[in-house]
Amino acid sequence: MDDTAAHRTGRHPLDPLSADEFRAVAEILRGRGVDAGWRITSIEMLEPGKAELAAFEDGGPRPARRAVALCLDRAANATYKSAVSLSDNRIESFEHIPGVQANFTVDEFAECDRMLREHPDVIAALARRGITDMDLVFMDTWTYGAAVAPPEYRDRRLGWSDTWVRKEPGANPYASAVSGFHCVIDLNAMELLRIEDTGPFAEGTPLPQSMGEYIPARIPELLRDRWQREPLKPLEITQPEGPSFTLEGNLLRWQNWSLRVGFNHREGMTLHQVRYRDGDRERPVAHRMSFAEMMVPYRDPSDDHYRRTAFDIGEWGLGFMTTSLTLGCDCLGEIRYLDATLHDSRGEPYTIANAVCIHEEDNAVLWKHVDHDTGAEVRRMRRLTVSCHVTVANYEYLVYWRFHQDGNIECEIRATGIMVTTPLPPGRDGHPNGTVVDERTYAPFHQHFLVARLDLDVDGTDNTVFMTETVTEPMGPDNPYGLALVQRNVPLRTESEGMQDMNFATQRAWKVVNTNVVNGLGGHPSYKLVPGGALPAMFDPQSPVFARATMIGHTLWVTPNHPDERWPAGEFVNQSSTDTGLGAWTRANRSIDNTDVVLWYVFGIHHITRPEEWPIMSVDVVSFWLKPSGFFDRNPALDVAATPAACHGAGPRH
Repeated sequence: MDDTAAHRTGRHPLDPLSADEFRAVAEILRGRGVDAGWRITSIEMLEPGKAELAAFEDGGPRPARRAVALCLDRAANATYKSAVSLSDNRIESFEHIPGVQANFTVDEFAECDRMLREHPDVIAALARRGITDMDLVFMDTWTYGAAVAPPEYRDRRLGWSDTWVRKEPGANPYASAVSGFHCVIDLNAMELLRIEDTGPFAEGTPLPQSMGEYIPARIPELLRDRWQREPLKPLEITQPEGPSFTLEGNLLRWQNWSLRVGFNHREGMTLHQVRYRDGDRERPVAHRMSFAEMMVPYRDPSDDHYRRTAFDIGEWGLGFMTTSLTLGCDCLGEIRYLDATLHDSRGEPYTIANAVCIHEEDNAVLWKHVDHDTGAEVRRMRRLTVSCHVTVANYEYLVYWRFHQDGNIECEIRATGIMVTTPLPPGRDGHPNGTVVDERTYAPFHQHFLVARLDLDVDGTDNTVFMTETVTEPMGPDNPYGLALVQRNVPLRTESEGMQDMNFATQRAWKVVNTNVVNGLGGHPSYKLVPGGALPAMFDPQSPVFARATMIGHTLWVTPNHPDERWPAGEFVNQSSTDTGLGAWTRANRSIDNTDVVLWYVFGIHHITRPEEWPIMSVDVVSFWLKPSGFFDRNPALDVAATPAACHGAGPRH
């Protein structure tokens, strides 16, 4: 890619919004009447289209800087969507979207906790349970789906709260749930609508004496005395000459790879214009990759959990929940960081320092062979990792995109943090929808569904997706020993054909193929989506929870690229009742043949909880791969240098 035009004017059109641009958007909106009685729930850059970017990179005009903002008129409970031109300092559109709720904001979460802990009715109700120190109380606000929202309040902006109480100042707030105690809140008025105080613990049943602390100083000595682990010796990762990658603004280059790192409130980290330099060609692989939704339904119908279905991206936003990374703790080695700029509900910007970590990792052997005569040839694997971490209330999600020297791309998600738990009354030794993890304490089963939005452009914009799987040929004269395997490749021509499910029995995968290009071997270049962590939805089709997220009904969806189709469960999922995303778009059954396609890959964690995950989870890891398949004519890692030199022509000879 020729970046002459970008360097000529400083910033690239895909660079995230700056603090000054957030302020400018807020000021323009205030001129339209978005005052202190409103909330600006989100501001996001309106990214230029592929044609505009291509023209810019060829020396054409710089695309206009534009933003889209969601604004909430609290008094009228009305959501507005506005397009703002930063280049022209004006509002392009300001549209009321009836019947929807904008995303929740961090400000509302904090204000709700504070309001409830100061409310006399809450104080009195908790006192009846013997909880009198409100400084130890934490109110964790969740969103509603329309089907489970109280009917009399469904025309309001609603939240419901879990309540937790620490055993002492500084202790884990998620260690002790106040079971059966939930508040319903109007978040526009910041008004307590009602308190639900039900169940055996509301009637004086004693709470279990569970141990939910994970910080060593707070763990009882009786448990600490059992520790026998020897301390580890230092492990130092150094690059005395610095890293092998370069970072110019948000443009990252390493070992033939180049990409741009973006960031916004909803998706968090995004990756753009992923390309691989092959000789004298910069070959496109992906235009844009991100996570577009994360849905976590709790599979426990009890009073404490029947409302607990989170759409962490659509209802809240991964960007708003991204946390700063620390050298030596979250990332090791010669690190480069990118900060992220976001905004509060007044539109005032703030910075998340070290939001994105970039570093190289050694990952054992890349390729090796020991020849009888010439000895061993070994190449160690170096990979580039771009990562960010997100804290979603009690859970952490750690996102890693890894780029390999042989053209592979791996996306890995690690889930850690603290499971939601619930006390059991005396005499109950278990729960059908969860696992006992402590004294009279169970952790409910749940699922984590993630949706990766993959706008791949393999050697160009127009691609066709093929379902590929391995099948056995029947035994017969040509296959007398039953050995024959054949690979079946089926082009997916329409959206209905693009609704695909995992099949481990045939090792099903999907290839994004450019049928307009012929490689040196007479085939077509492609990248293969190799699935991992795929899980079935396990919902009755009539379930109101499933109706909000029919996206989880298939492992893969393929759609034609459309700038307005970005959110697989719909743009407005807060208090939604139906899926206005993939389930709606694909009814048209549009062509996906030899066109600009988007893959929506659904994967995640089927979390059957375990005692070993309490009081804090070790990471649970899921991943998928994008692997070149005919994109190169041979192994592109043949030119990786031996490090150290002894790996070249060394080793035992027989």
